[in-house]
Amino acid sequence: MNKTIKIVTVIQARSGSSRLANKIFLTLTGKPLLYRMFERVAASELKGTIVIATTTESSDDNVESFCKDHKINFYRGHQTDLLDRHYQAAKIFSADAVIKIPSDCPLIDSKVIDKVIQFYLNNINNYDYVSNLHPATYPDGNDVEIMSFNTLEKAWNNAEREFEREHTTPFIWENPDKFRIGNVLWETGLDYSMTYRFTIDYPEDYEFIKKVYDELYPKKPDFSLEDILNLLNENKEIKKINSKYNGVNWYRNHLNELKTITSNQTKIL
Repeated sequence: MNKTIKIVTVIQARSGSSRLANKIFLTLTGKPLLYRMFERVAASELKGTIVIATTTESSDDNVESFCKDHKINFYRGHQTDLLDRHYQAAKIFSADAVIKIPSDCPLIDSKVIDKVIQFYLNNINNYDYVSNLHPATYPDGNDVEIMSFNTLEKAWNNAEREFEREHTTPFIWENPDKFRIGNVLWETGLDYSMTYRFTIDYPEDYEFIKKVYDELYPKKPDFSLEDILNLLNENKEIKKINSKYNGVNWYRNHLNELKTITSNQTKIL
């Protein structure tokens, strides 16, 4: 790792959720989901400083309390302008490079995180923004985005549309003429982005993720993506729990506005 580059990993988290209230505090093997999320990100060797970025809403006082109890860095900012929340957190913690990871991915593999970060560091003079999402190939819920602070700042200064502010990075990856965009593909050559779902938005997602934790965590707390896939191959009933939501993501609400996303990269409920 380049010691001159200060990396700040921002985990965006809030208690409110229209589809699954208080999901970040649902229990996974005896601990809140947000703790398990932090635990898996913290296992990354290249993550730098981790900051949980929540909102100034009173409903997120419990997120602040959680961070204080577990001695985790936190920042409280705008409820819906996540671009501002990420920018302010990155600025306060003096980031040279900023990683965006949502808090609804408690099955994320630390080795996937490191692979994306390492690619960025190896090509730091060639790319302003690197992710494993454009196009996505990993199972949904292994989302990693990294960008220079200057890139984030340019987006913060120039993004005007509501969805660009709400989802932090669309202004960047939607403007390849303004930013140099890099992407990390799954080394297997497979594309499970629309057929596997490791993220949480619905009750069935929680049931699925809880089952995976119950099966794998007691034997191997740092279980990998391969461990999850092996489990699902051996027990196909687990995969079926939330399979009706495979491919469902926020893109579906903005297909008329997104230039680089097509209808085959999302599913309409």
